Amino acid sequence: MADNIIQIKIAVQNSGLRKRFEEIIASTAGYHVQSSGEKHRPDLLILDVGTDTEKKLGIIESLFNSNSVGDVFLTSKNIEQSVLLKAMRIGAKEFFSQPLDEKEVRRALKRFKTKRKKTDHPDNAKSGQIIDVIGSKGGVGTTTIAVNLAVSMAEKRNAQSVALLDMNMLFGDIPIFLALKPNYHWGEITRDITRLDATFLMNILSKHPSGVHVLPSPSHLNGDRAVTPETVEHLLSVMQGMFDFVVIDSGQSINKTSLRILEMSNEILLVSLLSLPYLANTNKLLTSFAKFQHLQKEHIKIVINRYLKKSQVSLKDAEDAINREIFWTIPNDYKTTMSAINQGKALPQFAAKSAVTRNLKELANALASKEEKGKKRRWRFLKG
Repeated sequence: MADNIIQIKIAVQNSGLRKRFEEIIASTAGYHVQSSGEKHRPDLLILDVGTDTEKKLGIIESLFNSNSVGDVFLTSKNIEQSVLLKAMRIGAKEFFSQPLDEKEVRRALKRFKTKRKKTDHPDNAKSGQIIDVIGSKGGVGTTTIAVNLAVSMAEKRNAQSVALLDMNMLFGDIPIFLALKPNYHWGEITRDITRLDATFLMNILSKHPSGVHVLPSPSHLNGDRAVTPETVEHLLSVMQGMFDFVVIDSGQSINKTSLRILEMSNEILLVSLLSLPYLANTNKLLTSFAKFQHLQKEHIKIVINRYLKKSQVSLKDAEDAINREIFWTIPNDYKTTMSAINQGKALPQFAAKSAVTRNLKELANALASKEEKGKKRRWRFLKG
């Protein structure tokens, strides 16, 4: 498709209204209305505000923040002046009342095209980093690490957009850890993966007060189609275009879908404990991963959770057992961590000054820092 063709996404539920927009756009040269299956970042989103205006305004703001759209035009049967002003402050450029005035829509499209010609508008969609947190065995704390890593990244001074994806295939715990009551989960996506784009996904994601956008796993058996490697690849590709960082809680399952996640990940945090059974399993996983050509050794980083300095198994013992350096150690603070979980709060909110919170913030800084990428540095945080 020609680069100078303006890509338009129409997010309108009313079929008659949508058809009317399509007719007007089709009669104007230089525009292409995207179908539901197209993944390209739209230059222009036309959105029907409907009745749930606050939710739609939140979606618009999130789309702009994640650079998932160029500009936004709004339409509605009735809208309060205060809501319209708020929408314009967020960044919406035009508003169309209903029924549509064809001349008004044409003039708006012409203004948009003129503005686009005057501005060198490179494709600056994001290419987010995927961080996969996976356990060597069950119970090592992948959810605790993934949740608090994502929140720590979102709350950094130079905060960037962060998404948190729960890929525990059944009954993930992320909503409990963050006291969220999500209306949707990734099972919604498996019903029709062709519909998935930034606008649709932003409607499904739940936003935590820290700024993290959360996509949980199904909370019950509901007959949704099983997630496939192709489905998760499509999902992660869309999320990479929306967020600077996508943190995944993969639990400890290893199957074709989790392997696809590993292949797409920029960083893999393999979590273990200073215990011989856990280290033995870690070694087995590392041996298995070495057989997959797409998994680069330097991307797999060993994290020891619940670290105690006086453990019977030392860090050197662990490194000898797995024949790998330990990338990071997270201090054991069971009381603080469990209290935070029971209250549905992330550690930065619950105990901002605790050693374990500081440690996870340092981990977030280490993973987010561009300066540290490619450096062979042995990261350890042994306080606590």
